[in-house]
Amino acid sequence: MRLSSRGRYAARLMLDLAIHYGNGPILLKDIAARQEISEKYLGQLAAPLKAAGVITSIRGAHGGYTLARAPQDITLKEVVTAAEGSLDLVECVSSPKICHRVNLCVTRDIWGRLSEKLAEVLESTTLQDMVNMQAEKQELQPLAYSI
Repeated sequence: MRLSSRGRYAARLMLDLAIHYGNGPILLKDIAARQEISEKYLGQLAAPLKAAGVITSIRGAHGGYTLARAPQDITLKEVVTAAEGSLDLVECVSSPKICHRVNLCVTRDIWGRLSEKLAEVLESTTLQDMVNMQAEKQELQPLAYSI
């Protein structure tokens, strides 16, 4: 099981916007450079994030993207769900009618519990939490000096 690049990169896009929250609209090209992600790919990710109501876009010379709400009000679950769709690990968890074994299947129960735990972690993590984690990681980085 792996989270696709859509979910991972959407989280990095949102983290970048959260770090720069309050500084006005941010251009995708600037995020692309900082996050080392293709600007074109970020553009593709922006559409579902905007549709989910977690970012807004501003057109014009001073345009770009901003968070639709404060970083502490946006969860990682919202971001990953917007980019990836359902968090359920197997289709039968969210659509039990597709399988005639639902009432007998122990593995479905396990996949369902695992999906719930994943959702709990993502729901309990806000963009502000991620900003704080990023700041802690940067504090731990040794300073590099060059002459």
